[in-house]
Amino acid sequence: MKLIGPFKQVVTLANLPLRGVLSDEQLEIIIDGGILVIDNKIEKVGNFETLKSEHQNVEIETIEGEQIVLPAFVDSHTHICFGGNRANDFAMRNAGKTYLEIAESGGGIWSSVQHTRNASEEELLKTLLERINILIDLGITTIEVKSGYGLDVENELKMLRIIKEAQSQTQATLVPTCLSAHLKPRDFEGDNKAYLDYILNEILPKVKEENLSNRVDIFIEKSAFQPEESKEFLLKTKDLGFEITVHADQFTPGSSRIAVEVGAQSADHLEATVDDDIEFLAQSNTVATALPGASLGLGEKFTPARKLLDAGAILAIASDWNPGSAPMGNLITQASILATYEKLTTAEVLAGMTFRSAFALGLEDRGRLENGLKADFVSFKTDNFQNVLYNQGSLKAENVFINGVKVKKDGNI
Repeated sequence: MKLIGPFKQVVTLANLPLRGVLSDEQLEIIIDGGILVIDNKIEKVGNFETLKSEHQNVEIETIEGEQIVLPAFVDSHTHICFGGNRANDFAMRNAGKTYLEIAESGGGIWSSVQHTRNASEEELLKTLLERINILIDLGITTIEVKSGYGLDVENELKMLRIIKEAQSQTQATLVPTCLSAHLKPRDFEGDNKAYLDYILNEILPKVKEENLSNRVDIFIEKSAFQPEESKEFLLKTKDLGFEITVHADQFTPGSSRIAVEVGAQSADHLEATVDDDIEFLAQSNTVATALPGASLGLGEKFTPARKLLDAGAILAIASDWNPGSAPMGNLITQASILATYEKLTTAEVLAGMTFRSAFALGLEDRGRLENGLKADFVSFKTDNFQNVLYNQGSLKAENVFINGVKVKKDGNI
């Protein structure tokens, strides 16, 4: 048993609803608080001195100086296992080149596929672990990681095996997702349906056999896979026993409705979602995941987060860290900017990066500072929790705890 504190403010996010609007007045803030941890889980949160007097033989881990503490963040959508670099894509896009022009010149997703296929397993593992540590440094301790830059049996399995190996070398929780349906690779002989059948018959059985992932994703878009073929693929994927998520409504509307119809855990992107589909999402348990990093990277409009919350949807916020459209990777900066443009309360943003994002991954054991939940939390050297978003990512995490153990101490991992 260990008591950690005192913290100037403990922002628990306790008792907040899973969906819809949140006001900052709903936040539970414990002044001069502490967190009691037993066996990797939170036993109790309360006033530090009171907890100390109630548990006189407890081990004390003292927090020096004024710090606030929040539940650790959850990044529910990333593509951080990749090879190569697409800085030239970003420069060309800013110079006015279209997606098609960039792809024809050797850029785009296919460029990342080629780089990832050519990279050694050692190189991919090394860079993946480096990116995981960057996210831990930001206070993110649960990270979804997609495949999708392999696009054939050999290379998709290579990516997922590397993600599995990375899990054995990090204390963060990794949630692997098979995104073989990112797009039809240029070297595949056959149409979209034939490639989706190839995934179903050749890739996914091996993924299940090796226990590499229990989640499958697909990119539904004019440049990738079409709505009806995607819906058929997703239903067959569910029949194989996989949970599903969808890249939906990034450039054109309609695919978020498919995500709801097939019972996807989340519909991610949603920049092009129309009002009717917002209502459809809001009536479901499919999480609407905003990816502001993609909007910033592509110069596109943001996910209509305010409308989604007002309609009663479950809104998560994730980074979409990838080598092409969202290279930033800083979830707090992205979420702070999204809040400014979409007029989101601090409570809504914090919920979107913690327990609501965890729900999108099927994880309900984290994201709040409550009895019985996983003891993952992050502290910042400030006397006011509002400064975390106010500083838009420039206020760095001071300490990061995973299972109640400090993995980042005094600003260093």
